[in-house]
Amino acid sequence: MSILDSINQPADLKSLSPEQLQKLAAELRSELIGRISANGGHLASSLGAVELSIALHRVFDSPIDKILWDVGHQSYAHKLLTGRRELFSTVRQQGGLSGFPDPSESVHDAFVGGHASNSVSAALGMALARDLAGDKYQVVAVIGDAAITGGMAVEAMNHWGHVGTRMIVVLNDNGMAISPSVGAFSRVLNRMRLDPRYEAAKRRARATFTHLPFGEPAWAAGKRLKGRVKRALVPGALWEEFGFTYVGPVDGHDIRSLESALTRARDYETRPTFVHVITKKGKGYPPAEEDAVTFHGLAPSGTRSPAGPSYSQVFGQTVLRLMRENPRVVAITAAMLDGTGLAPAGREFPQRVFDVGICEQHAVTLAGGLAARGFIPIVAIYSTFLQRAYDQIVHDICIQSLPVVFAIDRAGIVGDDGKTHQGTLDISYLGSIPGLTVVTPKDENELQHLIFTGTRANRPIAIRYPRGSGPGAALDSALRDITIGKGEVLRSGSDVAVLALGTTVYPSLEAAQILSEKGVDCAVINARFAKPLDADLIANTASRIKRLLTVEENALAGGFGSAVLQLLQAHGLSDVQVRCVGIPDEFVEHASQQSLRAKYALDAPGIATQITDSFPGLRQPLLHSKRTGR
Repeated sequence: MSILDSINQPADLKSLSPEQLQKLAAELRSELIGRISANGGHLASSLGAVELSIALHRVFDSPIDKILWDVGHQSYAHKLLTGRRELFSTVRQQGGLSGFPDPSESVHDAFVGGHASNSVSAALGMALARDLAGDKYQVVAVIGDAAITGGMAVEAMNHWGHVGTRMIVVLNDNGMAISPSVGAFSRVLNRMRLDPRYEAAKRRARATFTHLPFGEPAWAAGKRLKGRVKRALVPGALWEEFGFTYVGPVDGHDIRSLESALTRARDYETRPTFVHVITKKGKGYPPAEEDAVTFHGLAPSGTRSPAGPSYSQVFGQTVLRLMRENPRVVAITAAMLDGTGLAPAGREFPQRVFDVGICEQHAVTLAGGLAARGFIPIVAIYSTFLQRAYDQIVHDICIQSLPVVFAIDRAGIVGDDGKTHQGTLDISYLGSIPGLTVVTPKDENELQHLIFTGTRANRPIAIRYPRGSGPGAALDSALRDITIGKGEVLRSGSDVAVLALGTTVYPSLEAAQILSEKGVDCAVINARFAKPLDADLIANTASRIKRLLTVEENALAGGFGSAVLQLLQAHGLSDVQVRCVGIPDEFVEHASQQSLRAKYALDAPGIATQITDSFPGLRQPLLHSKRTGR
């Protein structure tokens, strides 16, 4: 029997010998590599946190002590050690384990950890709650070197240093986000990583000055000198200036060293403590060690390679082309240079492509500053992460009507990453902002034209597009403007009309073909624009056909269908039957994109069924057509 088979709860770790712990680490890595290769998921970051997960659960008593994982990419070993081994084969599968920490899944998951930089704030809240209640448990936040650059984490550190409550922050420092970490914080951590002399210098200073014959004045002078030595040698002083006790750097793959450092931090009775742990992303799996970017996240085995480029790749190719043609075009992303497709443009135009780290708020306002001085910024951020910059979109861009192009990747259903990453809210949260255009292409070709249009629109525009590949549309060689606020009729019909948006356009055409075989004449309109709507096209269609189905990969609340209903009301078309299809009032769980689209009736069979179920009057023409031989 393997050692991992005997671990049913964290307490089972405490009796293991050093040799058994090393064997357990190897077994965890084997399990992670096998399972993530099969199911897909975040491999490199989880491999790097194996020893850290073991040490944390040996030193602390979860779930009494609270361990918060900032971004659950690193928490898979934690899941295996906390009673979920038998279910681990279901990770990221429909109805199975989440790919991120989730308190509804396990008492050992203290807080949701899908978006970066939230752990210190949440941990501080728990520590203050503990103090107010008179409890004694420990609170530990585990945060990566990329996540700690996020504004929210810095705000929390500032507050934590002010209140000074007992809490531990463990910095899991591997020099990487998804792409290599950037910014001044990264430079500081690099110097600390490369110069571990701080602890040795501190011990020597204390030993020297406490043995001098001059008593307390000498010790005070020694402390001042120690501080100067510390600041000169290693910027670990940064954390102590915040008011924290700094422990580290510690080898994050040496369980004994980790336990020693974490035990010291645990046993400080009053001081907030910062433990700096150095790990290697992809540790123990040579391909992931050599290419942590590629092995950050894997698709499930057996996944077919797409026939054509993904939406992200088409976006990146288009931006590169536009930057070559127009020196005023610049691009900004938040730690997603590779994921958004901007890496080629970054290599060719390093002075005009800005990776700001995990700082979406700053990315948006940075774009505002560039736009205010005559540049054309394209801000590429995933839909779920753009939520974090809502105020900046409103206050810093749209109030001033600055010409910023928001390229919103992973809009709609993203699939296996689950409820923390689905992009099903952006039409709703962007559609309410005055002056902001919101548009969704039906395919890859339309995307490139819309990016081109956005750079020439002289207004803020949000272009949202899905994860993965599209229907394989051929790309036009020449880019062209698409008129703002204009849709297109793709199929004429007289019985019912489908107003489709983005990924639902081609399934709607398929649904219309299914219905035509049953005698239903279905029109299909590529609405394109969620805002402004093509009022003339929609109103004329509604007044003529009287039956409309709106389809969108977005929440129904405040979405495209809701806007269509408002438009019909404004035009006095109260006699039109309307059915809105989209995401109901719930968070979308993890499963494949295909199965989720089927679940929410966003595929062709589902749309066809929604039409026949929503408009029972269609059945009479069907019977009539059979009698007359139509």
